[in-house]
Amino acid sequence: MVQGKTSEAHDNSNYALDRLRELMAAGEFGAEGRLPTERALAEMLGISRRAVRRALEVLEAEGLIWRRQGSGTFIGERPARWSEHLGDLVAGTDFMEIMEVRLRIEPQLAQLAAMRAKPRDVEKMRDLARKIAESTDADSKELWDGAFHRQIAQAAGNQLFLSIFDLINRVRQDEAWQAIRERARASNRRQGAIHIQHAGIIDAIEVRDPARAGEAMREHLLGLQEVLIRATSVDHTGAETAPEDLKTRNVTA
Repeated sequence: MVQGKTSEAHDNSNYALDRLRELMAAGEFGAEGRLPTERALAEMLGISRRAVRRALEVLEAEGLIWRRQGSGTFIGERPARWSEHLGDLVAGTDFMEIMEVRLRIEPQLAQLAAMRAKPRDVEKMRDLARKIAESTDADSKELWDGAFHRQIAQAAGNQLFLSIFDLINRVRQDEAWQAIRERARASNRRQGAIHIQHAGIIDAIEVRDPARAGEAMREHLLGLQEVLIRATSVDHTGAETAPEDLKTRNVTA
């Protein structure tokens, strides 16, 4: 009788829901927050696909996950409808415009995070910063870096701000942007500076110092902006190319 109940408990929706909550809280689904397929989850948990499907329906109703036909299931709230047009918006901008906006948005997000972040949010930030430092290839560093900055935006507790951040962050998926950032990250010295800056931002958020958190984020982004300008202004021979958009654009923060 007891054995029957135990077997049944491992194949019902409540068990599936509890296990999925645990895995999500532990960050087991990667930086992008994309869940495995229902079949893969069922095999992972040793339960039926029906139990997994029902559990996912509950999580979706609670706003903890969202689904896109043909793309998969993702952790978090469903993006705003206008995010479906992100590709067109990204195509009409460039990295300098993105940096100008980031310099005005992300310091504010860091300030709000310093006022609202929970201990588990700070713990996730430190874990993501550690993953950035430990990554050995540019693609991995970009992936975890995007997750780190989004965690701060999420900890700010403002859904509209988060939607705006996601719009800005979309450009990271553009191949041209990734190539520029890979060149900018090539210096080991720069890598060390990034690690120190990330730690400074997290420390300020943890001690609930909004002014310090905002300034730490601003300094971090200014450093990135400076390196990106160099990376796009100097060709492979080291000669200044000075593209027209960099000559005429005001890049001060």
